Amino acid sequence: MATTIKPGEAYGFFTDTSICIGCKACEVACKEWNQLEGNEPKFLADSYDNTGQLDDQNWRHVKFIDDVPAQTVDAGDGKAWLMMSDVCKHCVRAGCLEVCPTGAIIRTEFDTVVIQSDVCNGCRDCIGACPFGVIDINPVSHTAQKCTLCYDRLQGGMEPACSKACPTKSIQFGTIRELRERAQTRVEQLHRTGEKRAYLYGADEKMLGGLNSFYLLVDKPEVYRLPPDPKMPSRNLIPASMWAVLGAIVVGLAGIFNFRNRGAKEDREQRP
Repeated sequence: MATTIKPGEAYGFFTDTSICIGCKACEVACKEWNQLEGNEPKFLADSYDNTGQLDDQNWRHVKFIDDVPAQTVDAGDGKAWLMMSDVCKHCVRAGCLEVCPTGAIIRTEFDTVVIQSDVCNGCRDCIGACPFGVIDINPVSHTAQKCTLCYDRLQGGMEPACSKACPTKSIQFGTIRELRERAQTRVEQLHRTGEKRAYLYGADEKMLGGLNSFYLLVDKPEVYRLPPDPKMPSRNLIPASMWAVLGAIVVGLAGIFNFRNRGAKEDREQRP
C-alpha cells in the first residue's frame, strides 16, 4: 500500500530478516538512484557476500551470515544462512549528529539523519561516534557519506528506492508508528507458527531513543554483527573522564616520587 509522505511525520524502515532472500535488489536500486559506484565482481574469502560492509559507495549492504549452526534455525543438518539488509539506522538520538563540529549532519523534516556534503569537513568524528559502522569517507570528495533514506525522493513524495525494489517486502517503508504496529503483528504471527525466537531490534525507545530503521531478527544481535546495547558518545564521557583523572594522578605521583629519589641521590653525592 502506498504511503502518503508528509513533512513533520517520522518515517523509516522495518526490515523483516525472516523473508530476506539475499537478492541484493535493494543494493542495486540504492546505487542506481544515488549514482554510487558499482563493486567489482568478487567474493570474500570466507563468504558469498560480494560487498562486505557499509561504506562510502555501499549505503545498503545485504549481510550473508552463512556460518550459523543448523540448530539455531530450522534448516536441517550442517550450516544455515541468515540474511539481513543493513543500512543507516537514522537513530532518534544519533551519535554522529551529536559530535559533528560543523553542523553538516542534520535531522530532516522526516526525522531522518542526513549528511550535507557541502558543509562536511571530513574530520571523521562521526565515524567513531556511530556504533553501527555506517559512515565512511569518500576518497574523492573527502567528505562523510551514508544512507539519506532517499531524502530527495521523500521531498518529491516518493518511496525510497531500496524498499520500492525489494521483491519480498522484507524492507518496508512507512511512518514509524505504522511500522511498529506492523512489525509487532509480524512477530506475533511468527510466534504462533513456531518461530519463538523472533523479536524486534531497535523498535522501542530503549535503544538510542528508537531506531528509525529497525529489524525483526531470529537470533542474537551479535550473530547479525549488530551491537546488543549501542551507546551515545556522551554516555562514555564520565567513565572516560574518570580514567583520565586517574591517569593524571598516577603520572603526578610518579613524578613526585622520581623527583624525591633524584633529590636524595644528589644529596648523598654532595656529602663528604
